[in-house]
Formats: sequence, structure tokens, C-alpha cells
Amino acid sequence: MEKLTAKKVVVTGATGGIGRQLVKLLHQSGAEVFITGRNAEKLNEIVVEFGLRPTHFFAADISNTEQMEAFGKKVHAEMGTPDILINLAGIGIIKSMDHLTAEEFSRSLNTNLLGTFLFVKTFLPAMKEVKKGLIINVPGVLGKVPMAGAAAYSASKYGIVGMMQSVREELKRTEIRITNLFLGGVDSPFWDTIDLKVQKDKMIREEEAARSIWFLCQQPASGVVSEMVLQPFNHQAI
Repeated sequence: MEKLTAKKVVVTGATGGIGRQLVKLLHQSGAEVFITGRNAEKLNEIVVEFGLRPTHFFAADISNTEQMEAFGKKVHAEMGTPDILINLAGIGIIKSMDHLTAEEFSRSLNTNLLGTFLFVKTFLPAMKEVKKGLIINVPGVLGKVPMAGAAAYSASKYGIVGMMQSVREELKRTEIRITNLFLGGVDSPFWDTIDLKVQKDKMIREEEAARSIWFLCQQPASGVVSEMVLQPFNHQAI
């Protein structure tokens, strides 16, 4: 397994429950971590709490082209080409087709799919120059199996999988690796705005989800974990 010491890692969605736990693990492992999310105040709190470099955060909407360009410039100026990209940003709109609006469908695609596109596109040219790196996305289990009421969410997550499979074909002459984590239900604030009855006590804990991503950051240089599935034992969809 590769060590994380001095690795340059960029994390989107860092202010979420999983993101916060992951940033802690990465920093404790000696990685140089740069974080982003929409809330500058929360980002600064994480920087202070875990002792990250004070310049290593930038508030941005991952689906906004101009903001992502500014974010990329900031990252490159502060720490150069990242070794690892981790995308945890996203929204979940779970509604039946009868109640799902066109605006909600578009918002799901913009944040989850277009946001992933912009994030990868921001840093991929520099990674291609050095011909190495690791990109981790978290499509979740709904990027592999359907669920009633998840038309918008699944469309965005299936899109991520298809997009990254295509990008993988473009990178065959490099050592840039792509990993998709199909993560099942996690006991996190994700469910707070979703009108579904869920059993959080049977879900994966945020720290365990973060640890799985931390583990994927250390995969051996001679191979790649192209996919990993982590789901609650009592609710296995895959």
C-alpha cells in the first residue's frame, strides 16, 4: 500500500459529515489537504480544527464554471499538481416522477454530474502532464442499481459512471487511476431533507465511510481498485 505522507489531496464536499471525517484521516496520515465546499465559514472551521494550512481552502460551487476555474488556480498556486482528487460534493433529490420538477432534475444533473465533470476537467490536464494521479468519485449504489423515486439522482450518478469509464479510456497511456466507490446508506445529514422513512441505526457510520475512502487513497501503485462497494449489511442492493 502507498503511504499518504506528503501526498497532495484535493477534497470537494469537505464540509459534509463524510468529508470532515476524511479530511481528518488524511491530515493525520501526513497528506497535504486542500478542501472546498460552498460554505467558507465551515471550511475555515475545518482548517482550524485539524490544523490544515490556512491557505488550503476555497469556497466554490462545484457546478459553476468560473468558480471552479478560480478554485483550480488557487490549488495550483498553493500546492501544485494534486496527486489525489476526491469528489464528495453532491445533492440528493428523491421524488417520484409525478412530483419531480424539471428544475429539480436539472439541479441534480448540474451539481452531481456537471460538477464532477468540471472538477475532473479542472485538474486533469496537469495530471496528464505528469502522467500520474488518482481520481476517486462516489456515485453511490444508486449509480449502479435503481430505486423508486430516484430518477434524477440515479440519472446523475449513472452519468458519472459512464463519463469516468470514457475518461479511463483516454488515460490508458498514463498512470492516472480512476476509482468509483459505490457507497450504500450512510447515517449522515444527507437524509435530513429527504422524505423517506429510513433506519439510520442500520446504516454505515460516517467515520467508516470516510475510512473506506482513506483506504482507497492508499491502493498499491502497481494496480488499481477500479470499483468498490460498501453497503449496510442489512440492506445489500448490489
